[in-house]
Amino acid sequence: MDGGSIPPGSTIFTPSKARRMTRIEVPNTSNAKRRSGRAGRWFMILLLLIVVGGGLWTWLTLAWAYADGERAGVLQKFVRRGWVCKTQEGEIALYYGGGQYLGPGTAPQLWDFSVRDKAVAEQLNKAVGRRVQLHYTEHPGIPTNCFADTRYFVDKVTVTDNEAGTGPALPPPAPIQAPAPGTAPTPQQSPPH
Repeated sequence: MDGGSIPPGSTIFTPSKARRMTRIEVPNTSNAKRRSGRAGRWFMILLLLIVVGGGLWTWLTLAWAYADGERAGVLQKFVRRGWVCKTQEGEIALYYGGGQYLGPGTAPQLWDFSVRDKAVAEQLNKAVGRRVQLHYTEHPGIPTNCFADTRYFVDKVTVTDNEAGTGPALPPPAPIQAPAPGTAPTPQQSPPH
């Protein structure tokens, strides 16, 4: 070998040796990547559908009113409350038949409501302790209490008494008839004073 020397221990590549070499097997990971990519894509699609569905449900429950009506009573309280989501909530004591309570010793029925309009909230803040008539809409199925604590949203307030602190109107006392002269009073009648 006159042209150059071959270092000891090295092999010369010849076509006969190439035929004897074995093929190196490399694992095919493209199928595994494709499967995990599909699962991740389906998970993202499912997550997107849940978020969009929740948003549509929230919009539907807030925009569509199941019912609307009027309630009247004495505004007991009106507060702004909540840890994270501040909502405006109120309570009225309902009265019956011509603005009258059922009578002494009878507990009034309380009705809780929510307010989303700031102008209505300001009117209610000024009307605490007064008789009011409230127009409301009912929105069942609201997903969280970040929008309201109740399903009843008041959107109009009418103050029905003229003075603050007058309380509920009580029925006028029944007139007491004096007994005819010369007769004894009955147990239902009291003697004239």
